[in-house]
Amino acid sequence: MPYRQAPASPCSPRTYVLVHGAWHGGACWQRVADILAAQGQRVFTPCLSGLGTRAHLFSPAVNLQTHVDDVIALVKEERLRNIVLVGHSYAGLVISGAADSLRDRVSHYIYLDAAVPEEMRPGASMRWSDFNTPAERTARLKTARDFGNGAGLPAPPAAAFGVTDPADAAWLEQHMRPMPLPAYTDAFVFANSGSAGMRRTYIAASRPPYASLAPIRERLRSDPTWSFTTIDSGHDAMLTAPAALGSLLLLP
Repeated sequence: MPYRQAPASPCSPRTYVLVHGAWHGGACWQRVADILAAQGQRVFTPCLSGLGTRAHLFSPAVNLQTHVDDVIALVKEERLRNIVLVGHSYAGLVISGAADSLRDRVSHYIYLDAAVPEEMRPGASMRWSDFNTPAERTARLKTARDFGNGAGLPAPPAAAFGVTDPADAAWLEQHMRPMPLPAYTDAFVFANSGSAGMRRTYIAASRPPYASLAPIRERLRSDPTWSFTTIDSGHDAMLTAPAALGSLLLLP
């Protein structure tokens, strides 16, 4: 399990679990993890099943529940408490689901340009595909049939995530993997209240904004139960603005 810790610094040490988004792997957090570790923080950057170093686990059985279980298993196996749990993009759903079981272990949920379900209560459900328009869902499912052998969603180009530097784009495209299709189509049903009522921060990428997240940004910007801030970066801020993102994550 990727993990970093450096000598203690004047910053009060905390434990961070940084969860990557769709098609990515834990390695996308390397720059930010190094910044946090240099400040004495304990950092975990897990790979979700079927992606990154766990690409060999790709199967039709991998869905959103699987990825929620990945995060819960890490936290419990490592006996982590007082965690800052960060989810990027698709992983906003993952950390929301994990919160159902981790409410007593997480002190702060941070959603980085992420999907956030409208309802988190017992019996409510969430599905990644619900965050797309019907036309977008149809196009994605067609891509899965035509280029993913019906089993997965092929990764978009790096530019779709706001990554334009040639070296960063080449690195990202080399490391991205197809997304198991059930992670897009299958629902997660809350048994408890997810991260509702807990300390939550939303970090919105502003240069350029990720179009499909516009309704979420507008909803949370004026919600008094959330802290809301922006970062001058594209969607993959961990690659394109690691220093700025690291500073935001280190705030009390």
